[in-house]
Amino acid sequence: MSENSNLPILGNILKRIGQPALPELLVNELSGTELTTLLLDVFSRRVSAMTPADLLKNYELNRFVKPADLPVLELRKMELDYLHLFTQHGFDALELSPVSALGCCSIVGTASQHKILTALRGTEVLSDATNAIALHIANIKKHGHWNSVPAAVRHFSTIQRHVRTQALGAPGLTPHFKIAALVSAGYDTGSYHFECRALADHIRLISELYQQYHQLSSLRFRLLCRQGYTNNELLAEKLMSFINENLPDTQISLVTPSQDNAYYQGVQYKIDIDYRGKTYEIGDGGFVNWTQQLLQNKKERMFTTGLGFEFIYRVLNGLL
Repeated sequence: MSENSNLPILGNILKRIGQPALPELLVNELSGTELTTLLLDVFSRRVSAMTPADLLKNYELNRFVKPADLPVLELRKMELDYLHLFTQHGFDALELSPVSALGCCSIVGTASQHKILTALRGTEVLSDATNAIALHIANIKKHGHWNSVPAAVRHFSTIQRHVRTQALGAPGLTPHFKIAALVSAGYDTGSYHFECRALADHIRLISELYQQYHQLSSLRFRLLCRQGYTNNELLAEKLMSFINENLPDTQISLVTPSQDNAYYQGVQYKIDIDYRGKTYEIGDGGFVNWTQQLLQNKKERMFTTGLGFEFIYRVLNGLL
């Protein structure tokens, strides 16, 4: 649901209660702590008026709160296998909090806050692990805990359950789901050195994951030019040349995007497989400017990949 689609509903509510200026009052006249105090009291009063029967009804109607419909033990084993492989490739594993700072995705990215389950006490339910990892990276860089070499590249990984509020009717897309996230961060050292190495590191790891662990031979990568770099086409050409030279067995192509995407900077990439006569997009990633924004430094570099962890399980087990 887009932000604008909520405006008529909100307008009708404010008209009915006779308080057209209420949102502006709450936003402009209350501090964050004061707003939290007010909302905590509102929800406390609502909960105190509920009965156990109301609670059960709420559970039955709420699409966000029910367990995943996949076998726990098989998924946990696969999760550990993934994390061991990620670690072997130099990606430090993180166990993220189930909540992140309020605005984690919408302030530095392009996601609408209406797609995110906003919570109290300055938090939101985690909807994108890569944004949370960007905050972790910016924090340790800001406080001098990055590396003795400022330009050093570090890699992080996690497998995290995400919650997103938009209604998706496609098979296998559920209100909460696990994503495997890979993030590389460093510093611009010239000649697109970070960009080439980061893409190669991710492709090398992903190729081993799907071709050796999952025994899938039809892995393909697509590069899509995006805005954000001084010369996006030159960046894409450099990346293609680097991958063809250093990972010659990789099936990679440069394709023209069908629509704009302000989420990624310079280059986005997508990961496809063929399985039982169908093609599935199982991953997506690219360069982002989140650490640049957080640290106010144009030399910061960050590259992300998101892999459909539960989605690939559904594909390989005929659950779509």
